[in-house]
Amino acid sequence: MNKYSLLFCCVAALTLNPVIKAQSSISKVWVADNGDGTYKNPVLNADYSDPDAIRVGDDFYLVSSSFNCVPALPILHSKDLVNWTIIGNVFTQQPPFDVFDKPQHGNGVWAPAIRYHNGEYYIYYPDPDYGIYLVKATNPAGPWSAPLLVQGGKGLIDPCPLWDEDGNAYLVHAWAGSRAGIKSILTINKMNAEGTKLLDDGVMVFDGHDHHPTLEGPKIYKRNGYYYIMAPAGGVSTGWQLVLRSKNIYGPYEEKIVMDQGKTPINGPHQGAWVETQTGESWFLHFQDVDAYGRVVHLQPMKWINDWPVIGIDKDGDGKGEPVLTYKKPNVGKTYPIETPAESDEFNDTKLGLQWQWHANPKSYWAFPTGPQGYLRLFAMPLPENYTNFWDVPNLLLQKLPAREFTITTKLTFKPRFNGEKAGLIIMGMDYAYLSLKQADGKIYLSQTICKKADKKGTEQESDKVLLNNGSIFLRVNVADKAVCNFSYSTDGKKFTAIGDSFTAQPGRWIGAKAGLFCVREGKINDAGCVDVDWFRVEK
Repeated sequence: MNKYSLLFCCVAALTLNPVIKAQSSISKVWVADNGDGTYKNPVLNADYSDPDAIRVGDDFYLVSSSFNCVPALPILHSKDLVNWTIIGNVFTQQPPFDVFDKPQHGNGVWAPAIRYHNGEYYIYYPDPDYGIYLVKATNPAGPWSAPLLVQGGKGLIDPCPLWDEDGNAYLVHAWAGSRAGIKSILTINKMNAEGTKLLDDGVMVFDGHDHHPTLEGPKIYKRNGYYYIMAPAGGVSTGWQLVLRSKNIYGPYEEKIVMDQGKTPINGPHQGAWVETQTGESWFLHFQDVDAYGRVVHLQPMKWINDWPVIGIDKDGDGKGEPVLTYKKPNVGKTYPIETPAESDEFNDTKLGLQWQWHANPKSYWAFPTGPQGYLRLFAMPLPENYTNFWDVPNLLLQKLPAREFTITTKLTFKPRFNGEKAGLIIMGMDYAYLSLKQADGKIYLSQTICKKADKKGTEQESDKVLLNNGSIFLRVNVADKAVCNFSYSTDGKKFTAIGDSFTAQPGRWIGAKAGLFCVREGKINDAGCVDVDWFRVEK
């Protein structure tokens, strides 16, 4: 550690030894660790939007936005800032429950902040329609406390706490123009010492309208007597990293752009987190918006010059860096094994893999992992009333796209009980496409379906149907550069036959496209057919 006190709680907690319940795996499509002491960006080549991170002892923890997707608030763990695994999610039912029992695209959990304080992990997260919530845990893998509404109101977003040396506690946050009618300003509120309640209406400490429009995502720290607010501005895909500093928590704040795209292909670069290693190195994690692939996470070296941070590589010495594509790995005192977040799933466990999320609060009977029986059973749930397309369907079991190019193959057996039931493999976004097996007139047919502008009530277009002898089949989607998807199927797992048209994936609302499984039915009855999914594999 260097001589500075980092109040964002990345100091060593020598008495803490949390149980890390990671799902260890190595991706077949993207590994950031080059194996030679260097790494390549992104370190997380998947949609972990709005990342915030801390170090506690020898462990790094990262949390990201999850919006309407549940389980919500994924927690990732790393020993070296390059190799990450998913260790848990904060909650499986998003409040208010009656609201999030239905898909609420783009709503829900926006940019969170994670801190370690008084022996506990704190996460503050905003719901732009309801206010700022707090959850706590003694183990970052969970369990976490039920969400506590710290401050109700519309438009409060991107909160971040600071506990000062004098015992005072503060919370900085931004504003969502879509709810509050104002944006591009940052507000600081005083909190009670427990961090459970705001004590005032807040002080506007910076207005970015003139030079830093769409200012948001603030993270607050204290170093060497200065308060620092690190916040992106200029827009998600076009902006820059701004740093504000002041000797007074309420300002006035000096301003400096410390990183932008420069001459690199890393557009944005958008909001993130400053962390410090055990050896005193500073690093910065941030995201880049890559459209259908979501908001992927990059790791940048960071240096302090004249009490200003410089993020990335400053080639011309003007104090403003640009992102790196490859770089020497952080010095954390040791070398750790290569690990990546879980992607493929053999469904041999009694619980779903931590990478899976639903589009709304799930019901326990939507899916049943069978553990040693070796398959996942999805039951055919009724389509919603006034159904238009899959944009309105809650029981889509999905995960993030893991790389620019990859192939997903799944082996499944469709077991319908009634006409109108169907199951399949989907690439989901504002446009979507899927392969499905459907029972009609007592027979099983395979087809591809494409829906454009699903978020605007677009209608589905189905390809010619293929009559199948039974419901056992292999479904595949190949995703090429620029998110071009081609579907195929096989009855023996060896010879695959193309089906349908090429499809270009599109993002969802504030999230990337996602890939996964579904099982639905037309109409309601007191029973349902199902699909048994043997495995879901992500490969080159």
